[in-house]
Amino acid sequence: MTNTAWVNRIVEDLPSDVSRLWIVSDPDGVLLDEHVLASLRERGFETLLFEDSVAFRAEYEERYRAAWDQGEAAPSDALILHLREHQTSELPWDYLRHGRSLNLSLSTLLPKLSYSVLRQLDNEMLPALFEAQSQHAQQVLGEAATKEFVLTHIFELGPHLIKKPEQFWRELLRLHYRESTLPLVLAQYVEQVLGSQTTFKDIPLAELFSNRSHTLRVVQEAWYDFLEMHGLTGNRIREPSPPESSNKLNIPFDHPDVWLIVDSMFLDGTLHPLEVSGTSAALPEWAKVGIVQTPLDMRTLVSSGIKTLQDEIPSTDSSYRDWAHFARRLGEIISRFNGLDASRAEGLRNDLLTLQMLADSQLQAWLVKHYSDLPSLPAVKGPIMLHHVPRFLSIRRDHGEQKIALLLFDGLAIDQWVQIRESITKSMSQLIFDEQACFAWLPTLTSVSRQALFSGLRPREFADSIETTSKEPGLWDRFWRDHGLTSREVFYRKAIKRNDDLTGLEADLSNPAVKVAGIVVDTVDEMIHGAVLGKSGVAAQITKWCESGFVEKLFQMLLSNGFSIYLTADHGNVEAVGIGRPNQGLAPELRGERVRTYRSEALLAEALATNPDAFNLSIGGLPTDFMPLFAGGRGAFVPKDDQIVVHGGPSVEELIVPFVKVSRVV
Repeated sequence: MTNTAWVNRIVEDLPSDVSRLWIVSDPDGVLLDEHVLASLRERGFETLLFEDSVAFRAEYEERYRAAWDQGEAAPSDALILHLREHQTSELPWDYLRHGRSLNLSLSTLLPKLSYSVLRQLDNEMLPALFEAQSQHAQQVLGEAATKEFVLTHIFELGPHLIKKPEQFWRELLRLHYRESTLPLVLAQYVEQVLGSQTTFKDIPLAELFSNRSHTLRVVQEAWYDFLEMHGLTGNRIREPSPPESSNKLNIPFDHPDVWLIVDSMFLDGTLHPLEVSGTSAALPEWAKVGIVQTPLDMRTLVSSGIKTLQDEIPSTDSSYRDWAHFARRLGEIISRFNGLDASRAEGLRNDLLTLQMLADSQLQAWLVKHYSDLPSLPAVKGPIMLHHVPRFLSIRRDHGEQKIALLLFDGLAIDQWVQIRESITKSMSQLIFDEQACFAWLPTLTSVSRQALFSGLRPREFADSIETTSKEPGLWDRFWRDHGLTSREVFYRKAIKRNDDLTGLEADLSNPAVKVAGIVVDTVDEMIHGAVLGKSGVAAQITKWCESGFVEKLFQMLLSNGFSIYLTADHGNVEAVGIGRPNQGLAPELRGERVRTYRSEALLAEALATNPDAFNLSIGGLPTDFMPLFAGGRGAFVPKDDQIVVHGGPSVEELIVPFVKVSRVV
């Protein structure tokens, strides 16, 4: 196994029986890989990141130092203090005296490859590169040779072999379908190789290979042009607006190497079909997957998408990226399903539910192995968990985005974001959506996950307020004051719901002093808690809400005031069926329809014993006396057989939420 060789090479230098305290200098972040962290945890290690010296010392002193000094058991057998930069001078002398030091570097782990190239690659590529180096690198490689090596062995891409347009588009679409976007350093190299050929002279090669959202807009527009050439026009289900320089790129859709990939992209919602009213005898049979002539066509598209996704559910050994990618594809399918009329949707309901149940079961098995490692992963290129968001936004400010608005759409699942996106792009075609997904905190309750988002902290670090949201404004303010802003430059507002709320909001945000805004939009959460017709009923309400122009006006107002917009949710939501309320003499501390939390192990054990359809997950990052009990499957702690839309549990739709940058076409 590729991961095994790489992981073993790193952890072999960290025997837990040599020292209980390790200080690891790791400027390249090689330790912060989910498989490495999981292996270390299995060996008895916990990894503590040195990101904030005050928070770091408090956690170390309270959770480890105190236990060791008193001869008691600490939370783990050994602890790694992880330094991303050379920060040993910031550590107290006694840490250094009692700890054992280790230096990790890509230059020593991958000595035959160019360090200047390696440091620009994503960590997920390193295990495969480690194996490829041992098998295929006969000598030390320079920069150009390393780029070729990475393209060949990681991306299976040989730019020197690309001579024809169909070869170019096949390779480009293959990469983006798998979400294997090239790092900029490699995309620029591909442009250097291909740019000398007349065939590719006027194509923005580096941007196409490195920017997935840009490429999909280009392909979507080219598809509509392709249909127009065959005499078909209609309502664009999603209205793209690529840059002028890319409008007229000619994609050879009719070549088998290209349309086989395009077919899959339509089935899983990556590309969007055209609603047409007529027919065209000249349109090839294969191209019909990219048009919708009747409601039956959309039903067929949803049915095929469900079958495709069922075969591609990530495994327990998959990466978090695989699950985020799957969640986005599932959201596209659910959104399409909710748009079907009732009679056509009914025939697919069981197929969709089967897919959802299989995915949830597999995700829960994955969470047992990997969820505890997610908080420690680096968030430089995008947040992996919600508490990473403030730090990521701080990095974006350092890169020139001086005014940032974080929009928290309370309770918004990915499928509901898809619906909003589809509506907004029809009226604001100049918008660009750079779409990712990240993990909420378990349990997926507002007081847990939303506080983590606005504070940048793990829940155990705000244990005193974990059952309320009243401290959010102060936590948001404190994070930004710790990162160089003043309270006057930090804004927070919740309970924004309708157009009437926007006038006062704009008056506040037009204040030039405001640099960072946190805004909670409550509308979707209200819809969820009042839903009586399931998620299809919520979808109908969202349609009406979008027709009111609220989201459009909110985006327009923020962009006009110079804000970069980032949109996310504290949790999603799911349709569930009542399994009955836990029968206990003493009530749990926090009641939810999908989860209940307990402060006593005895009470939790009693709840588990008396509720066979419930289960517990051990979740690192929660306070030790905050223990969740989850309803099993798609169940809820409400009267038996009641139908309800809820949140709190560990399903794909509740746990993995949208994270989207909204901007205008330049």
